[in-house]
Amino acid sequence: MNETLRLASRVLTGLVLTLMLAGCAHTGADPEANDPYEKTNRAIFGFNMALDRAVMKPVAKGYRKALPDWTRSGIRSFLDNLSTPIILVNDVLQGDMAAADVTFARFCENTLFGPLGFRDVARTQGKLEARSEDFGQTLGVWGVKEGPYLMIPLLGPSNPRDLTGRAVDFGFDPTTYINWGDHLFWIPYATGTIDVIDQRSRSLEALDELQKTSVDFYASMRSLYRQNRDSAIRNGEVNVEDIPNF
Repeated sequence: MNETLRLASRVLTGLVLTLMLAGCAHTGADPEANDPYEKTNRAIFGFNMALDRAVMKPVAKGYRKALPDWTRSGIRSFLDNLSTPIILVNDVLQGDMAAADVTFARFCENTLFGPLGFRDVARTQGKLEARSEDFGQTLGVWGVKEGPYLMIPLLGPSNPRDLTGRAVDFGFDPTTYINWGDHLFWIPYATGTIDVIDQRSRSLEALDELQKTSVDFYASMRSLYRQNRDSAIRNGEVNVEDIPNF
């Protein structure tokens, strides 16, 4: 019951945020940018960046300094392996059974011989490359439009389609339904926190360079997010490390 309530809460939060931003429309926005709520989005972006400067960036730097490369690579591989069931479901929903075969094979090989995914043996042996799929991409494959660009507090760039995808992927995650008990309740929170910190540590240089070379940092991030999501839907090359959560 608690997990059902958590899922319902995430869906409701996404819908509320969308409706709140819809009520703050900025009619003077550039229609080509698909950003009718730009004034509000920029304010939220400023808040996210301030939080990043004060908390996330220093923590990410400390994480990188404290752990050697091989440890961080193992953590990243383990976290990616945990997300494999979500990728597999979306492969199937998109009708890409060849990709589903690869995803399933990667999960089995890395879980058994990784072990538990701490080594991406499927990739290092040059056989099965990693891929990333989510329900936001699945909706895009089904022809659902992205909707207006949104900047979400703490979560970063998104749109109604991707917000819906986040909530549905939460339901696809088998760990959502595990009863961790009173003593292990902290596990999903810990893995989620480490995931965010690790992702941020991998974008330190890319984000600094983008900010340094951008005339309008907000507009650059918006363009990069939309291009990468479009490329992901078309199964193009996507460098997720270039898209921090701001």
